[in-house]
Amino acid sequence: MTAQVDYLVVIFTATSGASGELLGSDEKEFVQVVWQLVDVKNKKLGKVNELLIKPDLSDLTEEKKEEDVVEESVEEENGSGADCVFTATSLEMALNQFHLQLTNEMNSVGAGTSMCLCTDGQLHIRQVIHPEAANKNILVPDCFYSFFDLRKEFRQHFPTSDLKALNVHIMADCILQYVTCVQIAVQHVHIMASIVLALLSEPFCHMFSNPERVSEKFETGTCSKMEKVCDNTVIRARGLPWQSSDQDIARFFRGLNIAKGGAALCLNAQGRRNGEALVRFVSEEHRDLALQRHKHHMGNRYIEVYKATGEDFLKIAGGTSNEVAMFLSREDQIIVRMRGLPFTATHEQVLAFFNSGDGCKEMCPVSGGKDGILFVRYLDGRPTGDAFVLFACEEHAQCALRKHKEILGKRYIELFKSTAAEVQQVLSLLPPPGGVRDCLRLRGLPYTASIEDILTFLGEFTHDIRPHGVHMVLNQQGRPSGDCFIQMTSAERSLQASQRLNKLVMTSQRGANRRYVEEVFPCSADEMGLVLMGGPLSHMHTHTHNRSRSGTGLSPPPCKSRRKCCWELGVPSYSSPPAPPVLSTEAAAALYPPVGQVLLAPRHLPPGHAYYPGTGQLYMNYAAYYPR
Repeated sequence: MTAQVDYLVVIFTATSGASGELLGSDEKEFVQVVWQLVDVKNKKLGKVNELLIKPDLSDLTEEKKEEDVVEESVEEENGSGADCVFTATSLEMALNQFHLQLTNEMNSVGAGTSMCLCTDGQLHIRQVIHPEAANKNILVPDCFYSFFDLRKEFRQHFPTSDLKALNVHIMADCILQYVTCVQIAVQHVHIMASIVLALLSEPFCHMFSNPERVSEKFETGTCSKMEKVCDNTVIRARGLPWQSSDQDIARFFRGLNIAKGGAALCLNAQGRRNGEALVRFVSEEHRDLALQRHKHHMGNRYIEVYKATGEDFLKIAGGTSNEVAMFLSREDQIIVRMRGLPFTATHEQVLAFFNSGDGCKEMCPVSGGKDGILFVRYLDGRPTGDAFVLFACEEHAQCALRKHKEILGKRYIELFKSTAAEVQQVLSLLPPPGGVRDCLRLRGLPYTASIEDILTFLGEFTHDIRPHGVHMVLNQQGRPSGDCFIQMTSAERSLQASQRLNKLVMTSQRGANRRYVEEVFPCSADEMGLVLMGGPLSHMHTHTHNRSRSGTGLSPPPCKSRRKCCWELGVPSYSSPPAPPVLSTEAAAALYPPVGQVLLAPRHLPPGHAYYPGTGQLYMNYAAYYPR
C-alpha cells in the first residue's frame, strides 16, 4: 500500500491480565476492543464502538448468573462513553462481530473506499489478536494483517522521541498540548483519534501510506553459512514437543514476522530433535516481542525463550553442500524425513514404498521422482539409514506420514515432517559413528621420524593442525612405535589429507630410513584417546570405508619387545616382573585430568622440550608435539 488510505480505524484492545507495555505477555484472554473510524480526507471522526467478550451464562450456576447480571446492569448504568456497545461470548464471535460492524460502517460511507487499522504500538495486533487466535485455531479476518503503528507515524515528525517509551499520553502532550491520565479504553481511543487528526492537519500534513505487515504464513527457505545474520534478531526456544515442525514454531510466534527459512530445529549428536529451535526474525523489534512470550504455552508445554546470536543460528541452519542446495532449490515443497532405512535401500525402493497401497488414496507421489529423494551419508560415503523426501503438497505429505512404521525390506520405517534447516543440519553436522572424524592416524612411520619429518610429510595440511595437535604413540619402552595421531581443524580436511597422503613415502632426516607410510586414515577424538590412554582395541582392522560399526577399526601399535599379542598398551608384554607404579591409582587419578582435557589443552612446555608428559609418566603411552 503506497497511496494514502481513505479511512483509519483507530483500535484499542485489552485482556484480562497485564496492560500497557506488558500487554499480551501473560497469555491472558482478549476481553475488550474499542474502535473509531477516522475520515482521513475530510478529517472527521466517526462513532466510537465498544465490543466486550463475556462468557456464555448458560454454563454458569444460578448464583453466578445473578452476580454477572448485577455487574452488567451497573456497567450499563454508569456507561462507558461509547456510542455503540456490542457483546460476544467467544474470541471467534468477537472477531467476526468486529469485522461485520466495520464492514457495515465502511459500506455506509460509500463503495471503493480503502481503510486500515491504526494502533498504539505493536502489542494489540501482534501480541494479543494473532497469538490467541492461533492458539485456538481461529481464522483472523484480513483487516488484522496490516496496520499503522501510531507511535512510528508520530516519530516521523518528532524523531527525538524514544520509540520504546512512547505512549498516547506522551504523544498527546507533544502534539495536543495537554496531558490526560485516563486509562479507560474509550477515552484512549478518543486521544488516539485526536492525534491522528492533528497529524493529518497543518503543519504536519502526514501521509498514512506504508502500514505494518503481519506475515500470513511462514516461508521456508535455505540459509548459507556465508550469510550475515544480525545477533539482535535471533532467539532460542526450548521445551518444544519432539514432533514439532517449523510451522508449529511459526504458529507459536504468530503475529511476529519470522525471516524466510528462519525456524531451525536443533538436533542432538544422534541426529534426533532435542526440543530446541533457533528462530530468526525480520528485525530486533520482532525479536524483543518474541522474548515476551517466554513460558507461553504450546499445547500443554510451556516454551522457554532466550536471546541467541547469528552465529548460533548459522551453526544450525547454515549449509554449504551443493547437493543439499540442489535438493532444496524447489521451494514450497513439503519435506518428510525417513529414518531406519536398510543401508542397501535404493531410490526405486523408496518410490515404491510411497506408491504402494490398496487404492489411489494410499499413493503418495514423490515430487520430482528420484530427484525428490536425498539419502544421508557419512563423510566416508556409508549410508546412515536416513533420507529426506519431497512432496508437492500438504495432502500428499499427510498421506505419506500415514505410512509411519510400515515395512521397507525387513525394517519398519519412521516418518516425520521435516524442514529445510533440518536437512542442512543433518547433512552438514551429523557426526559419523564414534564421533566426528576430525583426526588423522598415521601407521607405519619410520621409527626415527621426527616432528619435522611428519610436518614435511603433511605438506599443505600442516596449516590445518590444531595447536598441540600432533601425538606420537610410544611403545612399552617409551620409544616411538611408528604410529601417530594428528588433530585437524575439521573432518573435511582430515578426509582430504587421508585421501592425498595414504601410502606415500616419508623420509626421516635422522638416519637413512625411508619408507612408505602404511596407512593414513581419519578417526575420531574418542578413537585417538582410546589408543593414547591405553584403552582396549578391536581385534579387527579394516580400511575406513569398510570399518565395522562394532569396533574402532584401529589396530594396536607395534611393540618390538613383546613376546605375545597384547591388545592393551597398559599391560606389560614381557615376562620379567613389572616395575612398581610411580603413583598409586588414586594419586594418579587426582593428579592427571581426563583424556579429553589432556588432548585438547595440554600443559605448556618450556622451549626445547619435545615430549609431553615427561619420561617419568610414560605409562600414558604418548607424547604430544607442538607444531611450529
